[in-house]
Amino acid sequence: MSIHPTAIVDPKAKVHPEATIGPYAIIGPDVSIGAGTSVGPHAVIVGDTTIGAKNRIFHHASVGAEPQDLKYAGEKTKLVVGDENLIREFTTLHTGTTGGGGVTRVGNRNLFMAYAHVAHDCLVGDGCVLANAATLAGHVEIGDHVIVGGLSAVHQFTRIGKHAFIAGGGMVVMDVPPYCTAQGDRAELAGLNTVGLTRHGFSEEQIARIKDAYKILFRSKLGLNEALSRLKAEYGGQPEIEAMLDFIATSKRGITR
Repeated sequence: MSIHPTAIVDPKAKVHPEATIGPYAIIGPDVSIGAGTSVGPHAVIVGDTTIGAKNRIFHHASVGAEPQDLKYAGEKTKLVVGDENLIREFTTLHTGTTGGGGVTRVGNRNLFMAYAHVAHDCLVGDGCVLANAATLAGHVEIGDHVIVGGLSAVHQFTRIGKHAFIAGGGMVVMDVPPYCTAQGDRAELAGLNTVGLTRHGFSEEQIARIKDAYKILFRSKLGLNEALSRLKAEYGGQPEIEAMLDFIATSKRGITR
């Protein structure tokens, strides 16, 4: 274990022998840090926070602080971070609230650029990128391989489907379906994230089906229920289309159009 002599690590903290704690970092008593994780200078990790293996937490990051929720009254809630995440300078990741299930959860291999914010009770999948100053309000759900552009914000209780792309400066207030690109103040759909789909191994046939589904859902004159019925009839059983159908069927805030 490599702990700099100026770091303050509570004796109750569980720090793996292969972890590294940098100068002036602060590690609280209920923190668990996995093998190969490095914590940079002046980073603060507190709360009931579990951090997996091979994460890099850069200087001045704040991980596991209390939620920014006026209803929070000191309840025991958690932050769980997976493996191989990059948490850059001044990023903030907060614990959950009892009203939101009590856990903020971050998956694996995500990149949180400087000043990114993940609020209480958020669920972030694997392989996502939150660019500089991207902000998730409370209870937001982000699917796998989502990119949220710089200076973007996502309204509380909103979901973003897997492989979606939020352009820089976007203000997302309704659910963004999988594979889609959204942009603008009160963001609207602007097409499909075909570059991301290609990078993640989607075949030409799969992308063609997704394009057809997008046209039926968002470019035809059909009502949403009628479009969903047509999509089920034409492409039901195709996994990439079923993901879109399931996402839309479970939307509570409504779908970005």
